[in-house]
Parts: sequence; structure tokens; C-alpha cells
Amino acid sequence: MKKRKLGNSGLEVSTLGLGCMGMSSGYGPAGDKRQMISLIRSAFERGITFFDTAEVYGPFTNEELVGEALTPFRGQVAIATKFGFDIQPNGQRSGGLNSRPEHIKRVAEASLKRLQVDSIDLFYQHRVDPNVPIEDVAGAVKELIEAGKVKHFGLSEPGAGTIRRAHAVQPVTAVQSEYSLFYRGAEAEILPVVEELGIGFVPFSPLGAGFLTGKINENTEFDSSDFRCLVPRFSPEAIKANMALVDLLREVGAAKDATPAQIALAWLLARKPWIVPIPGTTKLHRLDENLGSLAVELTAINLQALEEAASKITLQGARLPEGALKMTGL
Repeated sequence: MKKRKLGNSGLEVSTLGLGCMGMSSGYGPAGDKRQMISLIRSAFERGITFFDTAEVYGPFTNEELVGEALTPFRGQVAIATKFGFDIQPNGQRSGGLNSRPEHIKRVAEASLKRLQVDSIDLFYQHRVDPNVPIEDVAGAVKELIEAGKVKHFGLSEPGAGTIRRAHAVQPVTAVQSEYSLFYRGAEAEILPVVEELGIGFVPFSPLGAGFLTGKINENTEFDSSDFRCLVPRFSPEAIKANMALVDLLREVGAAKDATPAQIALAWLLARKPWIVPIPGTTKLHRLDENLGSLAVELTAINLQALEEAASKITLQGARLPEGALKMTGL
């Protein structure tokens, strides 16, 4: 698999990464541990070297899963994890944020043990904490980098101003935000600022939390523990209204012998050479389908036609519940 560099940082990773959250939480019951370890290792065997997790996924169980799965490949992979939520050692969550410097350092120590590594490749602030100046957050991560416990600093769902302020204290290697044809909020301010500063961009939910695969319709029933139950954009009415976008991807895919998911990922990859999507899955055949996007070539004419057609589609429903939106910078 070809590699991409995340901005000017020198961190080189596979063109597609693997989002691991759904293996433990978010999209319903956790997957079988042995099967998920097998899937992660299969991803590595297929060339994926960039794996995304976080302490809050579970909590803690996803980091443990990723750590165990990737133990045989130490030095050959880059693992990204995250801090920023107020989680007790027993896994209890207050529901709030916590990016106080002393908390960041405690999280780093715990994540190192769960991931079974000596240094965290990429350490993201999961959500911006309004109670802690971003300069203090960047300073804490800078100290961890100087101590050899972290290699690169990242931000998830920040605003443009936050990126600039953090980058001035400790260079930011990557910004992670939701981005796809299903949600394009990063285009107005985030993509221009990361390009200006030489920061890589990591789109999460590059398949619109599964919507762009074409496998979801207005009759789809989500498990009660699936976060999409709470998302306005996944109400039956919104799904039905938004199917026009999936139909467009199917139409483009028919001419390329590609699935809607492959067209959606190929579109992202064609945007900028420093963009590295991290689609998640719990199924090997979906992993292979996603990797098939690397062989899809969208010409300038294809991209222009796709852009023009997509611009005529007005998507219905918010991408997150109102309370969750308040935790983002977008």
C-alpha cells in the first residue's frame, strides 16, 4: 500500500487507516475479542499501518484490544489514541471533559500500558476543553514528547483558532474531524488552516457512519446502544430524504465498477495528498471493500461532475445530537 505523510511532521502512514472504535463501542454491542484481533491483524497484513483508538472507547477496552492485536508488529505501525474526557480509573464517566495537564499525563501513562508501547505515536485531544487554555494542553503534550512518551500531538474536532494557538506552542501533526460527502463542515475553515500550517488531516466517519455504504435505509433498526439512535440525520425521515446522495454514489460507481463506499473514500483521497481517512469496520469483507477504494481513479472530470451533482442535494438532519455538537469546534 502507498503511504502518505501527515503534513510536514514526517509521520508517514498507510493511505487508509483503520478506525477501531466500533469494535468495542458506539455501534452496538462489542465485537468478539478474538475476531476483532484477527481483523486488526488482517488489516496490517493488507498494508494498513495506521490504527485509531481512544481511552473513552469502552472505556479502556478498545485500547487494550488494539494493544494486544498489534503487539507482534511493534515498530511497523502507528497507533493514535486520545485524551480529554473525565473518566475514572474504574471506567466511570462524569459526562464532562478534562484536559487539565496533570490529567493528560495520567491518561498518557495508562494508555501506554494498555497499548503495550513505550511511546504513543499520535496523542489527540479528543474534544476541546473550554475550561483549560489550549496553550496549557499543548504544553502538557510537549512535555510528554520531550520525555519520549509521545511522538506527535493531534487535535480532534477543534476550531481554526484553537489549531493556531495550539500549534504555536507544540506543532500539531494531525487534526481529526468528521468529513465526508455526508458532512463537509471542515471545508470552510479547518482544511485551509491545516494546509497553511502543514498539518495532516484525518477524517473520521469518512463513510458517514455507514450511510454512504448504501446498506442503510429508512427501515434500518439500530441497536439501543448504537449512537445513531440519537442522531437526527439517522431518523427514518432524514435517511429517506438523504438517499439521493447514495444514489449519486451508486451512479458514479457503476461507471467505475465500484461500490458507493469506494467512491466516497476515493473522493476523500483525491481531495488532498495529506488526507488519511480512517474508516472503521468489524467485518473482513468490508475492510477489503474499503481497501478497494485505493484502486478507484476519479479524474478531474469525474470529480467536477460529482461536485456539481452533490451541490444540488440538500441533506436533512443534524450530524450529532445538540449536546454533542456543543463539544465540537465546528
